[in-house]
Amino acid sequence: MPAADLSTRDRVTHLLLERGATTAAQLGSALGLSPAAIRRHLDAMLADGDVLAREQVVRGSRGRGRPAKVFVLTDAARGRCGTHHYDNIATAALRWIARSGGSDAVEAFAADQVAALEERCRAAMEDAGDDPLARAEALAGALTAEGYAANASTIASGGQLCQHHCPVAHVAAEFPQLCEAETAVISRLVGTHVQRLATIAHGDGVCTTHIPAQPGRAQSGRTVTTVRTDR
Repeated sequence: MPAADLSTRDRVTHLLLERGATTAAQLGSALGLSPAAIRRHLDAMLADGDVLAREQVVRGSRGRGRPAKVFVLTDAARGRCGTHHYDNIATAALRWIARSGGSDAVEAFAADQVAALEERCRAAMEDAGDDPLARAEALAGALTAEGYAANASTIASGGQLCQHHCPVAHVAAEFPQLCEAETAVISRLVGTHVQRLATIAHGDGVCTTHIPAQPGRAQSGRTVTTVRTDR
């Protein structure tokens, strides 16, 4: 394959890692490619097993016609972008813990595993203030530094924190306690109740956490994206 094609495929891969489920039109626009060019690359990536095509999920009312297709990275392609290794031994270890100590022991292990992450993120958020949405933006930067490719945005109902990479996705698919412990950390760090809407571990393109609007606070409508894909 020509070097130029490899370069473009890398750009498509990194953009899908950053954004999660994305339409061909959105990819082409972001990369400056014609519809025919982006389709050619996506068709090749589909054939190679690097991406999957799904119908776009539309919440609320939508117009007539079929939903647009969105493209997401496969587990194999995501793994080449930096998924941590040793998933098999980690899963085996958690199975042993579950057999020996039950679900409470798995929960305790999960909480212990995210404790150090929580402390590092808390230190990085020292100057974030008390506003949960501002803290979510600071947390996105801290998580990106940890390899999670995160961004925070303000929406009509509050805000949301998105993580486009999960180092333990394969393990968390069997042991959701890892996701639950991470959600509890996010809640403590932003300083309010949060709701996990989607996770990579359960087949979604991105881990999405909703942060409810705070009474009396105006919404700014801003989006802050901090993405690193070298882990």
